[in-house]
Amino acid sequence: MRNLRTALLTVMATGLAVTALAQVPAAAAPAPAPAQPKFLSASQLPASHTPWTAGPIRKGVPAEGSVCTTGIAPAAGSRHRDFRTELDTNARQTITVAPTTARAKALAAELRSALETCLDRLKEQDPGLEGEAFYQGRINVEEGAHVYSIDTSYPEVGSTDIGLYSVGRDGRTVTVVEWGQMGELDGAPLEGFKKTTRAAVAKLH
Repeated sequence: MRNLRTALLTVMATGLAVTALAQVPAAAAPAPAPAQPKFLSASQLPASHTPWTAGPIRKGVPAEGSVCTTGIAPAAGSRHRDFRTELDTNARQTITVAPTTARAKALAAELRSALETCLDRLKEQDPGLEGEAFYQGRINVEEGAHVYSIDTSYPEVGSTDIGLYSVGRDGRTVTVVEWGQMGELDGAPLEGFKKTTRAAVAKLH
């Protein structure tokens, strides 16, 4: 009888242990990392006489170039990609994911201000430079994008360059698109660049 009682007590204890284990919640699986914003492909750049070639996506901000916006976007949370053609036409996209939406709004505003004042700053650095800068309008995509053009020339040597720029935002993510080549605004693919900007912001997330 004693052996039977001991066996019953053992079975009951085992059952309680199993029940207790069943009530312990399983550890939650780690949340998947958020998807990285997507970059433009070469086929989404404005039409050119020779095909566009897309470079690799690199971490951080560009080490050189981007004279209008250098030093504004933080290296942390930023990536960039360069594009080029065989006819000295180049482009670049930089994407920055800010910690908060408020920080992203502030970054976009600072980048826009840098573009609006870029030509004046360039003239201060180089008195021989001439040019015109224009705001080319807003694009209604996600939280919006803004397009600018800067036409520069050196009369002494007869060279002219045109640059198209845009700043767009989707939530916490800000992107800057740059396009440049020799020539004047009349020969620049402004409407094509606006389509490129729309695609750049639309595909961020």
